[in-house]
Amino acid sequence: MSYTAAVEHLYALSGELAAPTGGAPRRKFDLDHMRTLAIALGNPQLRFPSILIAGTNGKGSTAATLASILSSAGYRAGLYTSPHLQRVNERVQLSTGQAGSNTLADIDDDTFARLYFQVDDTANQLVAEGELPHPPSFFEVMTALAFLAFAEAGIDIAVLEVGLGGRLDATNIVEPVASVITDISLDHMEWLGNSIAEIAHEKAGILRRNGVLVTLPQHPEANLAIGEIAVANNVTGLNAADYLPTRGSAEGAYSVPFAGEQLPVETPLPGEHQRRNVALALATAWYLQSERRMDRITPAAVVAGIRQTRWPGRLERHTLPKGTTLLRDVAHNPAGAWTLRSYLSQAFRQGTLPAPRTLLFSALRDKAVGEMAQILFPLFDEPGDRILVAPVNSPRAASLEQLSATAHEQQVDVTLCTSVADAMQRAIAHGGSVVVSGSVYLVGEVKAWLRADEGTL
Repeated sequence: MSYTAAVEHLYALSGELAAPTGGAPRRKFDLDHMRTLAIALGNPQLRFPSILIAGTNGKGSTAATLASILSSAGYRAGLYTSPHLQRVNERVQLSTGQAGSNTLADIDDDTFARLYFQVDDTANQLVAEGELPHPPSFFEVMTALAFLAFAEAGIDIAVLEVGLGGRLDATNIVEPVASVITDISLDHMEWLGNSIAEIAHEKAGILRRNGVLVTLPQHPEANLAIGEIAVANNVTGLNAADYLPTRGSAEGAYSVPFAGEQLPVETPLPGEHQRRNVALALATAWYLQSERRMDRITPAAVVAGIRQTRWPGRLERHTLPKGTTLLRDVAHNPAGAWTLRSYLSQAFRQGTLPAPRTLLFSALRDKAVGEMAQILFPLFDEPGDRILVAPVNSPRAASLEQLSATAHEQQVDVTLCTSVADAMQRAIAHGGSVVVSGSVYLVGEVKAWLRADEGTL
């Protein structure tokens, strides 16, 4: 079967977060279903060691940085992340294990199609035999596909980003050699809980008895919840704070101790918040080198791996052919919006994002749309600034009417655009700077539009 057929079939599957229709009950997470599918596929997730990364924000950046370090060290690494910006293949990446360079690349179309239908055929048989109550979801199928791809490629290690929560996430059927927890904040509350403590409890579900936890001090409620579960499971904790720069360090390159050396750190991912994500990747790399005998993780490999990290859509800046400065960031919850606001405030003061300034905003309806708008909209209040809103192409997208109502609640004037393409045409014609944020889907659509209409990334 073709790649096109595989992708079309995949997108026809239900998602974990899809709103129920026709009075159907909300889909329940159940790891037993994922384990049943994995067993039928030969338990591919047990054929390689894994690092499992959970959290609210920063888990993708941490995963990409760690995978880049491992690849640069000459290990054949697998990287599984979500969601994707443009093509679903982006979620499953493999490296060649070529020392000194980040060779991570998306899984190819033919392999994707072949493995997709292997998972789909197996799942259909399990449903027919009554072993599964219903077909797997989009994310469960993608996770199984990734496990098969990694096992088939004979990787040395996989870096797995948890999709939602942790305790009941489809990735959590692996037996991780280390569990990493990034910063936790309020998000997906209808699924994970109404407080940081409840959400942290779900994230800490990736910990294992007598396992290893890599994390950083964060919100007191999160620290307490994670700590209680770690103690109950006799978990060994590694504090990544040792790999943070000293307070007051200037933006840009800095140095931290690693393997008895002062390691120069230079990440291409902008924003001071990335220092926390790099610290988590460094602490995990040190654990793998010192305790798991991955001796090729040398200081030189770590330096190169960090420098060569690729993780698009995170404070990603481009100058467009007409001179407009474009900044894209996938902030899709209040914590991410606050991080973006901090970056923008500094950039506006320094003049690195020139006036007039346009915000192109959109979001999914199950996100904290009003709170994100409240954080970001007030930045665009100078003469000549403006805010554009447009719906994204997703069944979970906030409608134009919902986005308009949000702006009305904030007492902010916005321009309603019928599509992302319409909004981008208006934004570029306005000149100055364009900030695109509020949804991963929005950033992906803008990237696709630019590639088609402007001939640029």
